[in-house]
This record gives sequence, C-alpha cells and structure tokens, in this order.
Amino acid sequence: LGGGVIQGTASEAVLVVLLAARDRTLRKHGKTSLEKLVVYASDQTHSSLQKACQIAGIFPENVRVVKADCNKNYAVAPEAIFEAISTDLSSVLIPFFICATVGTTSSSAVDPLPELGQIAKAHDMWLHVDAAYAGSACICPEYRHHLNGIEEADSFNMNAHKWFLTNFDCSLLWVKDRSYLIQSLSTNPEYLKNKASQANSVLDFKDWQIPLGRRFRSLKLWMVLRLYGVENLQSYIRKHIGLAKYFEELVISDSRFEVVTPRTFSLVCFRLLPLASDQDNGYKLNYGLMDAANSSGKIFISHTVLSGKFILRFVVGAPLTEEQHVFAAWKVLQDLATKQLGSS
Repeated sequence: LGGGVIQGTASEAVLVVLLAARDRTLRKHGKTSLEKLVVYASDQTHSSLQKACQIAGIFPENVRVVKADCNKNYAVAPEAIFEAISTDLSSVLIPFFICATVGTTSSSAVDPLPELGQIAKAHDMWLHVDAAYAGSACICPEYRHHLNGIEEADSFNMNAHKWFLTNFDCSLLWVKDRSYLIQSLSTNPEYLKNKASQANSVLDFKDWQIPLGRRFRSLKLWMVLRLYGVENLQSYIRKHIGLAKYFEELVISDSRFEVVTPRTFSLVCFRLLPLASDQDNGYKLNYGLMDAANSSGKIFISHTVLSGKFILRFVVGAPLTEEQHVFAAWKVLQDLATKQLGSS
C-alpha cells in the first residue's frame, strides 16, 4: 500500500499530498464540492502549505489558520482544531486535510500527533506531518517520542538536506497509501508507454511527483548513510543539540537577555530584554541587535515574531561548528548588546 519517494523540497511534498487528499475527497463527495473543502493548520505552519492550497485550488477563505498555544511552545492545540472542524461541519463544509508540524520554523514546536491523528481519523481527513527540520533528530532514540502518533498520519516528510549531512535537494516523503498519489498525479501518454509500467512491475515515480523527470537524489543520501552510519549520524545530531544547549545556558547567564521559548532541538529563541522606557516591547532594540550582528560579518542570525515579540533565532546546524564558535558568536552578541543598550 504505502511507499516513499524523494522530492525536491518539503514544499513539493506538501503539494503532492494535498492534491492526493483533495482528489480522494472529491471522488467521495463529487467534483463540484471543491469550494467546500477545508484545510487546517496553525499559525506556525510553514508558508509552503498556503502556496500548495493556492495551486490546488483550495478557496482562500477555506484555509483555517488556528492560533498556536503560546503555553505549549507554540504547538497547535488539538481542541482548537476540533472546534474549527465542528464549526465547519455545521456550515455544511468538508474538512479534509490537517497539516501537523514536528519542529516549526519559528520555535521548533512539536504539534500533538496522537490527538490530531484521532481527529483526522474520526472525520476521514488526511493528516500530513511536516518534519522537514526536526525529523532528522528522530534518528536518535531519545527524540523519537516526538513522533508518537505517527501511525495515524497519511503522509510524513523530512528534509535530509536540512540536518542530515546531505546536500540540497533531498526531501523524503512517505505515504501510507501510494494509490492516492498515483490516482491524482498519473499521466500515461503514448510516448511513455512501456511493458514494465503497463505490467506494474516497476514503480513509476513520475506518478508520485509534479515533474516528469527526476534527479538521482538517492545516491547522495545512500553515500551519507554508508559513509557515516547510524551511530555517527546520531552523534552528529547530539553534538549540535548539545551546542545549542550550551548557547542557551550562555543566554540564561546574562540577565540582560531571556530565552523566550523552551529549546527542543538545536534552535534557541532569545531576545535582549527591553528597557523600561521602551514603547515597542523591545522590537527596535532586538531588530537593531540583529542588524548589527549580521552587518558585522562575524555571525548571521535570523528572527521571528511570537506574541508580538521580536525574537532572535540562533541555530546550530553547520557540520564544522564547535563550542569555540558558539562562544565567539555569543561574545559578538554580548558586545553588540552593550552598544545597543548604550544608544537606546
């Protein structure tokens, strides 16, 4: 029934499974029901889902973006999803797709898969799990609990090119039932017909993806697995998470800063605490710190906004990063913070 295929990106992965879920639902409810189909996600879900909905013809007003729970590191609250579904059912709409995330972009939040899986199962919906970033961490047994409930998912995606020592592009997609992908994406023009495909003796991956042609992406991943092995890959992930924990401890040791969300993997969300005179909750202060850091040419950090707070994001992900590099980055931030506070 199921199977796996290497896509180019997580954006491609969510698009093809959304198309499969859409067509599965339309076969059940009729092709004229497109305007009634509803998608559910949190406000922390990657923007690729929005683009996939646009391409798939899902009406913009039928994309439910549920506010994440700030008390749970910005994971989605299953009861909020359930409430949204109940409201839509009472309006004679058709809930058909839930996108859960393991390791959100902004804060590495992990959505509750067991509860979302039960909701999807109860309403005959497709559950897709986007673990593009954090899926790699689950090679380590101590992080596999983040995938509890994955058995209820219809599809699962992780990017080997993000945190698995594989160069771009290499996005791994698994589906519980490949027939839905094939029914949705299959084409069979005369010039592609051959005995092997017609006898179903081979897997035609052209029917699992958007393009006809595909790169030999599997070779580079195979080489990584062969050359490093499971234990070395586990050590690699653990080292990065350990370095992120070290950076988190450095932030906590400086009373001018705060760690904004609990660290789960190798991402630390932090900010410079605003002055009492600040009118914008430290927005300009932290934007200035980020801009100064990135202009220094010594380090590069990115940002997000959570609950109105401008937050800095420090992630350990480069293969050659050592503790000395993390400490050096922290010293740059400390020195620039002193200047920022002095000029505020």
